[in-house]
Amino acid sequence: MANGSHAVLALHWQVNVIKPEGFFGGMLAEPVARSGVVERAARFHAEAAAPVVFTRFTVPEGEGQLVRNTEFMRAVGEAQELFRPDSPGAQLIPEMSGALDVVDNQKLSGLAGNDLADRLTARGIDTLFITGVATNLTVEQTARHATDLGFTAHVVTDCTTAADPAVHEAAVANLNLTTAGCLTGVEALARLGG
Repeated sequence: MANGSHAVLALHWQVNVIKPEGFFGGMLAEPVARSGVVERAARFHAEAAAPVVFTRFTVPEGEGQLVRNTEFMRAVGEAQELFRPDSPGAQLIPEMSGALDVVDNQKLSGLAGNDLADRLTARGIDTLFITGVATNLTVEQTARHATDLGFTAHVVTDCTTAADPAVHEAAVANLNLTTAGCLTGVEALARLGG
């Protein structure tokens, strides 16, 4: 991760979330493919003049910091072998290959249950541009969490998606109120100098 005031936080671009064979494939693979978000996000990550940090939802032996306090976390806990760090489903999708900075966690927010926020702050990063799937789950949770931690957070709306377009739009409307505002990839690249 390079020094600077901006970074891209790329959330859950992993097989279990994006691909049909993944754990959430039945819910997300088709809407993700239809939206074209993978290609746009990969292009955005490549063109952004900022470090890109990927997060993966994984469950190590012993469950790490997984807390089964929601239906979502209970389901993942029951299928935890599919989320082991070295399992096929936990790997980043091929379109995001070459990622140099990957952080694992067992929380919905990409900034929870790891040292990522401290690492970003130590490098002088105060602004995050967020991409990922799903808008109403990890993206919204992470963006709100980032804001609470003092980061300026912008969700890159055309580099995120959800299982349903209406749910995506509702999450974006919420995020426009609870973050520094959502941006398109073009708008974000203009701010990043990419």
